[in-house]
Amino acid sequence: MPQVYFLCTGNACRSQMAEGFAKKLLGSDWQIASAGIEAHGLNLLAVQVMAEKGIDISQQRSKVIDPDYLMHADLVVTLCGDARDRCPVTPPNVQHLHWPLPDPANATGSEVEVVQAFREVRDKIEAEVRHLETSAF
Repeated sequence: MPQVYFLCTGNACRSQMAEGFAKKLLGSDWQIASAGIEAHGLNLLAVQVMAEKGIDISQQRSKVIDPDYLMHADLVVTLCGDARDRCPVTPPNVQHLHWPLPDPANATGSEVEVVQAFREVRDKIEAEVRHLETSAF
């Protein structure tokens, strides 16, 4: 069973959405988790835009990297430069992918524009996770 770890800075938005998509799209044949360099709490707009896709991430929680899970992962996906640069060193057998996505929590503008920024990042994450379905990473 492939073990995947999605990482970003605060485990509040991007990595949480990736975990939600992966659990739905990749299914029970994969072991899936997410974490952050820090735990910032689950972002409510991430919950909202994922619900629009029929995925409930409201029960997920923000957590920091578990070194044991990290060392035993088959695939680590970083979703921001900070996590990529600060991620602990992994053994050579751990595959690493980087998806350089903007942090939607930093979006500015009207409420509509901010929600749209979350949707855009969400849709990019969905496309990347769908790619994992068909790749041997």
